[in-house]
Amino acid sequence: MATNLFDLTGKTALVSGASRGIGEEIARLLAQQGAHVIVSSRKLDDCSALADSINEAGGSAEAFACNIGNMDDIAALFSHIKGAHGTLDISVNNAATNPYFGHILDTDLGAFNKTVEVNIRGYFFMSIEAGKLMRDQGAGVIVNTASVNALQPGPMQGIYSITKAAVVSMTKAFAKECGPLGIRCNALLPGLTRTKFAGALFSNDDIYQHAIQAIPLGRHAEPREMAGTVLYLVSDASSYTNGECIVVDGGLTI
Repeated sequence: MATNLFDLTGKTALVSGASRGIGEEIARLLAQQGAHVIVSSRKLDDCSALADSINEAGGSAEAFACNIGNMDDIAALFSHIKGAHGTLDISVNNAATNPYFGHILDTDLGAFNKTVEVNIRGYFFMSIEAGKLMRDQGAGVIVNTASVNALQPGPMQGIYSITKAAVVSMTKAFAKECGPLGIRCNALLPGLTRTKFAGALFSNDDIYQHAIQAIPLGRHAEPREMAGTVLYLVSDASSYTNGECIVVDGGLTI
């Protein structure tokens, strides 16, 4: 009998930044493959709307609000997971922030701190808390959403690009230290994707056209085109994939 390597039946998955965009598509796809998905982002109403939609479609989901830039929120989220589920099989760190779009020399301390608190500190401690639960069961998968900006800093996106480069290094550090515990850690590096988060890139026609001209496929991505890579990374199909940072950018960084 053929085995469905992408079957997530019986798995519990946490997706941060799941209320829209890439996170929403990841949450929907994991649920379609049988996982119970904990939909998380800053606003509970948005999380609940997606969880309800997943449940109405025959999947299994719940909502829990968490701002990953707030350590108390992270503690509350994992206290809930431990109490309600006992363990966690999959954790997708997808929430991120990019409050400043402009020349790197004009970056102020507020924008710097907020970007670092969410994109580095948030991912780090979300991974620690998920990893502790996974360590207890001897298995688990962590996936971080980074960006092609980690490899080629985006114009007017200095501190954001720097934090995404840190996510790539963080992914490899967790993969190396947690691999012996049965925990795999990998990353998705999306290219130009039409999301509300990337709105500044789409509203600046010069930057957008420059990017499109550099993409061999000649177009931007839709959020759903990122979800399949995450499904691969959290499934048995990637059982020997650890510490990898997979670029999904239509060929932009070739």
